[in-house]
Order: sequence, then structure tokens, then C-alpha cells
Amino acid sequence: MYEAVHAYPDGRATVARLAKRAATCGYEGIVVRNHGDAQASYDADRVAEAYGIDVVVGIEIRADAPGRASGLIGNYRSKRTVVCVHGGELNRFAVEQPQVDVLTHPMDDGDVNHVLAKTAAENGVHVEFNFGRVLGSDGGQRVQAIQGLRKLRELVEQYDTPYVVSADVDSHLALRAPRELLALGETIGFDRETIETGLRAWGEIATRNRQRQSGSVLEPGVWIEPSRSDG
Repeated sequence: MYEAVHAYPDGRATVARLAKRAATCGYEGIVVRNHGDAQASYDADRVAEAYGIDVVVGIEIRADAPGRASGLIGNYRSKRTVVCVHGGELNRFAVEQPQVDVLTHPMDDGDVNHVLAKTAAENGVHVEFNFGRVLGSDGGQRVQAIQGLRKLRELVEQYDTPYVVSADVDSHLALRAPRELLALGETIGFDRETIETGLRAWGEIATRNRQRQSGSVLEPGVWIEPSRSDG
């Protein structure tokens, strides 16, 4: 299972510190999802080797207009393993782009309806069940966040929309172990399998995109096997 995190300067902890904590919590990997204007400087392979955990280089694109977001996607698609779009006003735009891996924060400053859920499924865009607001707020804001997650779950189930799960942390101190997210999910009405599937999806996206970037994939379902020696 993987968690998707914001590292310094987009967060309060370095990639190394987040990786170390994630490994302790039992994660197989982390996706560094810094916003485009706050990219971190780190050696993913070196951090991965140091802490025995996969470190995926990602980006969360945040823009004030679809045209600007489209340009950023084109620029970063070949440079980042996982490309996310920060949702809200860009929800519709994001689910229409097959180059986008994940629509993040879809319910925070926006909404998802049956049309968007169906479009996301058709284009293979994962929508995010973001537990950050549930964990970091209380009172009416928490109630609103839970209602949004439940609505999104119903749409995802109806249209078989791919999805991910994240607590969206920006500090190693805020990182929750998978068992804690499983418990939280069950408390607010999700079943255990749904949460596990969403946490694993980050790693599955990374594996798929690494294969594509390696040039071994000719088209979906068709790839080049490395040559083998009979010696």
C-alpha cells in the first residue's frame, strides 16, 4: 500500500523523513505529490534504497484555467511518474484527460456528478478519496467532508470509476499507518476492501507508468519482453 504526500517545500518534512516514517508505518511506497510551484529536490532512488521503500516522483498540478493546466500536463507527463490535477474548478477538465492519472481533492472546492464519474471511468482517471479534511477538521467541516466522501463513493461504485485513497499529509508527524486509515474508513461507512484497493492503486499507477516510460509498452496490453539467454 502507498501514501501520497507533500514534501518540503510544499510540506513541512523532507522526502527522506516522510519515507522513513512511511516505512515504519508499513507502507510499501510513497508518491511525492508536490504542487507544481513547490517542487522538491531529492534523489528518489537514493531515498528508496536508504529506507527500503518505493519513492515515486509525482506532481499535483494546480492552475486557474484549463488551458494553463493543459500546458502543464504536457510539460510534466514525460517527467513525472504520477500526474495529478488539483480538483475543484478543474474537475470536469481533469476527468476528460487520459493523460491525467488522478483527480485530487474533487469534493473540497467542487463537486462530482454522474457525468464526471462516468467520464473518469471512460478515460481511466482515478478520483481521490481524500481523508485529509476528515482528519484535520471538526464540527460542520468534518460533517461536510464525510458527506462528500460518501457521495463520491456511491458514484464510484455505480460507474466503476477507478480511485485512490490518501490522507494527503504534509508532515511525517501527520502520516497515519494503513490500519488507521482502514479504521477511519470503516467508521465513516467505507468497507475495508475499498480502502485497501485505494491505497494500492497509487503503486499500480506507478508500475504501469514506469513500464510505459521505459518504452517496453507498445500499446495497452502489449509490451516487449526482455530477451533471455538459454546459456
